[in-house]
Amino acid sequence: MTENLNRFEDAPETALEWHLAGTGAALATVVQTWGSAPRRVGSQLVVGGDGRIHGSVSGGCVESAVVVEALDSLDDGEHRLLEFGVSDEDAFAVGLACGGTIKVLVEPVGSAMPEDLLKELVAARHARTPVAYEVNLSDGTRRLLHDAHPERMRMDRSGMEDDDETFVAVHNPPLRLVVVGAVHIAQALVPMARIAGYDPVIIDPREAFGSSDRFPGETILHDWPDEAVTRLGLDTRTALVLLTHDPKLDDPALLTALNSGCFYIGALGSKRTHAKRVERMREAGIPDTAIETIHGPIGLDIGAAGPSEIAVSILAQMTSVLRGKA
Repeated sequence: MTENLNRFEDAPETALEWHLAGTGAALATVVQTWGSAPRRVGSQLVVGGDGRIHGSVSGGCVESAVVVEALDSLDDGEHRLLEFGVSDEDAFAVGLACGGTIKVLVEPVGSAMPEDLLKELVAARHARTPVAYEVNLSDGTRRLLHDAHPERMRMDRSGMEDDDETFVAVHNPPLRLVVVGAVHIAQALVPMARIAGYDPVIIDPREAFGSSDRFPGETILHDWPDEAVTRLGLDTRTALVLLTHDPKLDDPALLTALNSGCFYIGALGSKRTHAKRVERMREAGIPDTAIETIHGPIGLDIGAAGPSEIAVSILAQMTSVLRGKA
């Protein structure tokens, strides 16, 4: 299964690869923006010791200057905090209406950014463990933090702290959508979710439903739902959507998910259907506090009619929960 990358893309992994290969690498990160900056805070560019680049911090406006500074940083081992004003003319060239200002932190790997710290960050990302990379721009202190900056982590928002010296880079795992039930709603929801940045997985033991003809190019598992979700490993960056309308398929996945910490659980069905679902969960010993996390009937009440509109309402509700608006 190929996961969508988060907004950092694979910059840390690329920087570590180039560094270990002996080429040398510096990580450049947007730490602050004003006005209509080309890239959001947290965007990264990797500069190799041989001059090659990977990623972007400005969409092309200031990359050349950043590359020069990054190569210098590899020579002296010191980090740099660069500030650039993006002119209206340059901004228009990369698709913006007007210019802005960005600050870029350049960190040579192996000196300013210790190799062990970058290895730890890459390992956490590979394990889908949310971490915050914190650096003090004045004294160069760097550390990886677990269970810190909860509001930033929830909102997936890197940025400067109030002291105007500490930058926090949020490294959340890519978003995943696990859909149980390869039905018509899923056919509309999966491509919408992919556009919104989710990596979808479809689970349905009924091969006639979960076929590559119905879901071209998507990951389809024909296992029993509880076995499939256990193997996938649900977490705080996963949304689970139950669409089969069949307790034999939905309930096993639901019972597994209620103890997983996934940020969203939604189940298709009327209020009457959901009431029966709640009773089955109680009979299975699930506490009410966990049952209340199920969004049923699924989706925001927007008067949706038909599979595509229902899919819109589900994705909207997922976004609302993810961003703390629900």
